[in-house]
Amino acid sequence: MKILAYLAVILAFVSCSREKAADPARVVALGERATAGALIYNAFETQWAVSLPDKPNPRVPTNRFLLVHLTIVNSSAAPVTIPSLSVVDDSGEVYNELTNGTGVPNWMGILHTVKPADSEQGNVLFDAPPKHYKLKVTGESEDKFAYIDMPLNFAPENPKPTDPGVQP
Repeated sequence: MKILAYLAVILAFVSCSREKAADPARVVALGERATAGALIYNAFETQWAVSLPDKPNPRVPTNRFLLVHLTIVNSSAAPVTIPSLSVVDDSGEVYNELTNGTGVPNWMGILHTVKPADSEQGNVLFDAPPKHYKLKVTGESEDKFAYIDMPLNFAPENPKPTDPGVQP
C-alpha cells in the first residue's frame, strides 16, 4: 500500500514539474479569419505579377510580385497600428512586405492606425520567388501572430473570357 502511495506522489510531482509546451502558431486557409491579438485578418485572394504599371517604364521585381488582397478588422476598444506583414516559405525564408505601392491597385499602404471596431481593405505587395507561402499576420505585439496558408496559384494576370458553350 505504501508503494502505491509513493508512486502516486512521484507521478504527481513529475506531472506538475513538466513545462507546458508552447502553443504552435495557428495556421488557417486562405479565405478564413486569422486572429492575432486584437486584429482579425482575412486574406482571400493572391495574384502573381511579372511587372506593375509605372510610367514611363513598368516596375519589375527581383523575383515576382505577389499581391495579397485582404481585410483587417480592429476588434479592440482602442486604436491599433497595423504592423507590416511578411510571407514565409516552407524552408523558413522570410520576405517582408514592400513599402513602395506604385502600380498596385487599392494598395493598403504602410503603418497606419485602425480605429476601434473599424476595418481596412486592400492589397499588400511582396517581391518573392513563386512558391508556397504562409502570410504571417501579427497583432499589436510581436508575440501575437498567426499564419494564413497561401497555396501557389498561377491564375492568369489578364484572364481571357471563355465561351460557356465550348468544352475544353
